[in-house]
Amino acid sequence: MSPPPTTARRYAAVRAHTEALVRGLSEADCQAQAMPDASPVKWHLAHTTWFFETFVLEAREAGFRAFEPAYRVLFNSYYQAVGDRHPRPQRGLVTRPGLAEVLAYRRDVDARMAALLARQGAEAGADDDLGALVELGLQHEQQHQELIATDFLHLLSLNPLQPAWHPGPPPTAEPLPLHWVPFDGRLVRIGHAGEGFAFDNEMPAHRVWLEPYALASRLVTQGEWAAFISAGGYREPRWWLAAGWDWVAAHGIEAPLHWRAEGAGWTVFTPHGRHPADPHAPVRHLSLFEADAYARWAGARLPTEAEWEHAVASAPGRLAQAHGTAWQWTSSAYAPYPGFRPWDGAVGEYNGKFMVDQTVLRGSSWATPPGHARDSYRNFFPATARWQFTGLRLARDARG
Repeated sequence: MSPPPTTARRYAAVRAHTEALVRGLSEADCQAQAMPDASPVKWHLAHTTWFFETFVLEAREAGFRAFEPAYRVLFNSYYQAVGDRHPRPQRGLVTRPGLAEVLAYRRDVDARMAALLARQGAEAGADDDLGALVELGLQHEQQHQELIATDFLHLLSLNPLQPAWHPGPPPTAEPLPLHWVPFDGRLVRIGHAGEGFAFDNEMPAHRVWLEPYALASRLVTQGEWAAFISAGGYREPRWWLAAGWDWVAAHGIEAPLHWRAEGAGWTVFTPHGRHPADPHAPVRHLSLFEADAYARWAGARLPTEAEWEHAVASAPGRLAQAHGTAWQWTSSAYAPYPGFRPWDGAVGEYNGKFMVDQTVLRGSSWATPPGHARDSYRNFFPATARWQFTGLRLARDARG
């Protein structure tokens, strides 16, 4: 069956959201690269366009001609099957093409995609895979929308002027009560099954045995984290995994990323600039090592990803901040589900090749685009990563 008319509308909406996200940023804002793990805004704008040109238009557009052949290498991220790639740590050195040229590249590819989708919509059954591939590209772009927010915030945090991205103070968080939500031990089914999009790493759905457990009703707050710091949490090796303690010692880590001791308290750098820590707001920008150490200090642990998914799916309304606040570290290694099969072709490199030395996060953050989150979503990062909007929810065993 041909892609439905809604595919074209969704394509236009997602692409427009990306450009709205960066509207008002200067050429300099979009050029700089804060660190090797982050990318310039301009690169995100170009790479998401490269995805559609390379994986959709190249194989389906009559008389295909690349907008600029050099972009095939310049804006390739990690797809080795496509060919060579520009070194990731050097993306900020690519001053040309400029921002205007990248935006022109987006407009060109958008026009060609619109023509392709219109033609396929008029030719029933012309391309069974087109709709699915376009949806993958849009989900990919939504991931980069969140990366734009995290990468640009990190860039601003390095500026001694501590400039705000968004005007005005950050919203004040309302206090949420903390209690434990128990779950019986049982055989549960996790993973994506049924209708709707999912990445290949969310499949197949499979059964997992869970012992009785409980999850905290909300995320750990900045006030609770400040208490951990005051209690010497960053100075006590007994709370830390061995690799985590080595990381703390080697880098002089004393607080979450973007925190600064000022006077008798802490300030946090946010999209609204630097402001005093909000005791009721969830703590963000934590590494796995920090999240795990806090859980030990609190007499708890991190949930497994199966516990998290089962709890959120089966207890609507009982677990606050499941989505839209912060990505939540789990204790689960990022590994393939039983029966996992990567997608065919170069897009099969999307997830499976990263299933080593990474840990799963669940949920979504305030920067996750609307409609992109789902309970089966598996985000993943290495243990030291903390420039993302990462927090934690506590878990504990509940055996009688």
